[in-house]
Amino acid sequence: MDYKKRIEELVALLNQYNYEYYVLDNPSVSDFEYDKLYQELKTLENKYNYILENSPTQSVGDFASSELSKITHEHPMLSLEDVFNKADIENFLSRIEKESHLHLEYICELKIDGIASSLTYKNGKYVLGATRGDGVVGENITRNIATILDVPKTLTKPIDLEVRGEVYLPIDNFNKINAAREEEGLALFMNPRNAAGGSLRQLDPNVTKQRGLATFYYTVVEAEKYGLKTQADALCFLEELGFKVNPNYKVCKDIKEVMEYIEDVDVLRKKLNYATDGVVIKVNNFHLQEEIGYTVKSPKWAVAYKFPPEEAETKLIAIEYSVGRTGTINPTAVLEPVLLSGSVIQKATLNNEEFILEKDIRINDYVIIRKAGEIIPEVVSVNKDKRTNNVPFKMITHCPSCNTLLKKEEGIAMHYCPNPNCDAKLKASLVYFASRDAMNIARLGEKVTEQLYELGYLKKITDIYKLKDHKDELEKIAGFGKKSIGNLLEAIEESKENPLALVITGLGIKQIGQKAAKTLANFYKSLDNLLEAKYEELILLKDFGAIMANSVLEYLQENKGLIKELQNLGVNPKEEVSDLPLIFLNQKIVVTGRLELFSRGEITEVIESRGGQVTSAVSKNTDFVVVGENPGSKYTKAQELKIKVLTEKEFLELIK
Repeated sequence: MDYKKRIEELVALLNQYNYEYYVLDNPSVSDFEYDKLYQELKTLENKYNYILENSPTQSVGDFASSELSKITHEHPMLSLEDVFNKADIENFLSRIEKESHLHLEYICELKIDGIASSLTYKNGKYVLGATRGDGVVGENITRNIATILDVPKTLTKPIDLEVRGEVYLPIDNFNKINAAREEEGLALFMNPRNAAGGSLRQLDPNVTKQRGLATFYYTVVEAEKYGLKTQADALCFLEELGFKVNPNYKVCKDIKEVMEYIEDVDVLRKKLNYATDGVVIKVNNFHLQEEIGYTVKSPKWAVAYKFPPEEAETKLIAIEYSVGRTGTINPTAVLEPVLLSGSVIQKATLNNEEFILEKDIRINDYVIIRKAGEIIPEVVSVNKDKRTNNVPFKMITHCPSCNTLLKKEEGIAMHYCPNPNCDAKLKASLVYFASRDAMNIARLGEKVTEQLYELGYLKKITDIYKLKDHKDELEKIAGFGKKSIGNLLEAIEESKENPLALVITGLGIKQIGQKAAKTLANFYKSLDNLLEAKYEELILLKDFGAIMANSVLEYLQENKGLIKELQNLGVNPKEEVSDLPLIFLNQKIVVTGRLELFSRGEITEVIESRGGQVTSAVSKNTDFVVVGENPGSKYTKAQELKIKVLTEKEFLELIK
């Protein structure tokens, strides 16, 4: 092929992929596929010295969204050159040491898979937030980023400052958001990075606030004017000012230490609650950074090593459909078992009909799978070279449970079953109500619930509290018996004493998870008060927005009779005003290690009920750390910062 034509094709293709990735937050190719094309373009440009003005190799990469106002960066936000193997890292280190005629010290940091952002402070007060955009012009996200809890609004020093870092979505929040979107029939986010981008670019800051974003900051612009000499100094300085800094960095003397760090991180990253896709390697000394210099796109003194994606090929042997408790139809790929990232994968998400048709996925195809954002197994592509006469995919038209004709609303990706009496929906609602996250009714698991449903004893959640009326009949059912039924009825009776927050969670209101249920319980104190909820009250609750408020009101309007029936059956909890002493008022407490006396949920409840806040990272703002067995890096960090450390027993004495 003519090299000019191929270069022009690659530039057009990569610019389209950049637009999908950075603006639409909806990429159509994997990072791995993009990187292969990008490297091909770089190789051709270098070989033939033919470089188009709009080539992605000549710009930072991101596009500024057309929907948010623009910000021109006073200091360009450059991206880093990517490297993909040990040889590339060795070449980078050799090159800069040769150019500087020095043996250099390096600092290695985790490459967080998030959205690059810049924050500006005047006299210690937060005044401006921006995305990287194209490196010169970014998007104004001042209001949105202010909703992120760990972004300091006032620094510990009254200085003018610009800092840069990464906004990311914790993995547990990512999973919750996708679960909620699945119930709503919305397209799932492909990975935490795209979810973070979509959340940060919302025109309504309340939506951003509800997503539970978090940050790590790592760059001080013009650091030397604050007396900082190294990147390690800058990270400590940022932490002192109140920024959240990732603790997993290391100063390295040579390539051996750099490679050891990369190996350690490759193990560590699988245990973290945020997505990482590599390691950033920088010259530590700021003066030497300036001497080494920059290219038009990136600094010469730093590279980003990217971990190779773990993918596997296997055969798609069937497509199954499940029905959620709100009626959404969820297609799942059934696979020939394959080992991926240390796990045997037998199923993968197919999201919805549009996803399957776009990738032309068919039963009996050989497909490439990977864990999306290292989280959810997903089908990436099809190996069409191995395809025989496989029949094109056709979406089912009727509910797999009740055979009702499915519906699909305009603008919503998911099909759903409109039948309010659909068995699958009703069973899912019952299972959720009794689950550990909700009413936690022991012995009423999925199998027992399904059996009692099929026998006609359970159809709606209020029927759970009527099972005692059928005690004699239930004892005669095969597999139950007098003792097991007695234990079940006892657990059901005990659940009537559950806190209001658990009852609200169990109701299964759209958009309302455990955290939001707790907020409702704390404000309304009883089911009677909740039934009288008003929009103007709900919209003012912490982390609530219009969607959540309307969802609550819609549920209450449709299910007032069900809630009244629950109350008549004895499920009528009231949230008591705590008379516990607020001994941890406004204190930030970190819990680390394996606990013996408490579960994580229990110790969090103890701390919060006494006015404290449980935080995930140790910083100079931490009041004390509770340690169990094998506490790890948080314990080490606390010792370094001379923060008070308590054992579980010492903590127990403190709360007596």
